Amino acid sequence: MTLSADEIVQLSKRYTLFDWSAQSKILPMPVDHAEGVYFTTTDGTRYLDFNSQLMGVNIGHADKRVIDAIAKQGERLPYITPFAAYETRALLGQKLAELWPGDMEKSFFTLGGAEANENAIRMARAFTGREKIMVRYRSYHGATYLTANLTGDPRRWANENPPAPGVVRVFDPYHGPDRPQETAEQALDRLEEQIALEGPGTIAAFILETVTGTNGILIPPDGYLQGVRELCTRHGIVMIADEVMCGFGRTGEWFAVNHWDVVPDLMSTAKGLTSSYLPLGAVAIAPQIAAFFDENVFYGGLTYNSHPLSCAAALAAVGVLEEDDLVANAKRLDPVMRRHHEELAAKHPSVGLHRNIGLFGILELVKNRDTMEPLSPYNATNETMVAVNAALLERGLFTMVRWNGIMTNPPLCITEEQLQEGFAIIDEALDVADQAVA
Repeated sequence: MTLSADEIVQLSKRYTLFDWSAQSKILPMPVDHAEGVYFTTTDGTRYLDFNSQLMGVNIGHADKRVIDAIAKQGERLPYITPFAAYETRALLGQKLAELWPGDMEKSFFTLGGAEANENAIRMARAFTGREKIMVRYRSYHGATYLTANLTGDPRRWANENPPAPGVVRVFDPYHGPDRPQETAEQALDRLEEQIALEGPGTIAAFILETVTGTNGILIPPDGYLQGVRELCTRHGIVMIADEVMCGFGRTGEWFAVNHWDVVPDLMSTAKGLTSSYLPLGAVAIAPQIAAFFDENVFYGGLTYNSHPLSCAAALAAVGVLEEDDLVANAKRLDPVMRRHHEELAAKHPSVGLHRNIGLFGILELVKNRDTMEPLSPYNATNETMVAVNAALLERGLFTMVRWNGIMTNPPLCITEEQLQEGFAIIDEALDVADQAVA
């Protein structure tokens, strides 16, 4: 049976609930297939995927090496209890131990980033015997009850009724396009004061996105992560690096912490781990925390922990990253993306700020470059930004347009020519934004 585009949309809306949406206001795109850096709708319209869907399809769409690995695993062992050991689990654990930063070796598998963060918090609390978790305002850590409460951005507001206990919020070095960004020294001085006032002996962990994703591709100033590491070590606080979006090559290193030679105590990953072909998350665990659970029960578990099909997808996806040298490609294209950003900023008065590290980027649009007032206010995507997004889609480019930002996060397999194609479309769409500049 082949459904029409309208039937796909109507049946999906009638029988399934879409996330982060009022159901009557959404019009989902009926997608048929995807390959490489493109996906195609049921009517044959092709889109350049400039956000890797949700910053996760790092190797590109429909790589046969991963699909074949999933099929092969399915023929042999599609599922087994997480209390069992099997070859793919063993090989994936071994491979990740080679890739994790520093002396991190052991992994705990989950089915996604939220579960990875939730279990990292559970580990930190058990290891330290403390309760409080420090988080930053401009953060996103997931949509479970705990991780939604850990999230600093407005997505938590509807989910903190009641708020999760023990969450302590701190500021980021970045404060918006219309305010100065703090130096590492300023941000660390503020953080050290907050730790002192909160009580260092009461804080179990500080969880932070190494490079913040959906809240603006916020790259920490040099020295900030090293300072966070030192403060956490000094006070016995577990440092948790959330690399769900920025890990597995996105920034031009296997993990973003590698840019600053920082080794966290726990590191959460997902998305790029399988290139989003199947759900899988992982917590990388430092030796001292792993050793704690040698004699102490880890009170956590998941039916699909170490799911064979997902582990097979991860092992194959990591293999593609290595075989096609995609981490190096992201690093090579870092200055190319920056050049495109700079050219757009020089041409379009609506471009106020731009940032990228590897193939992790954003254009921040403003109404006025003198005041740097955002083109759309915090926690709102106004009519102008909706029109900009429509202009992108009309020209065949899909990406995340959120508040005043246009994300530039393509699959790591993208070529310079395809990158040029995407930025040429953004160039045209920015004419819409320029009309709103004061």
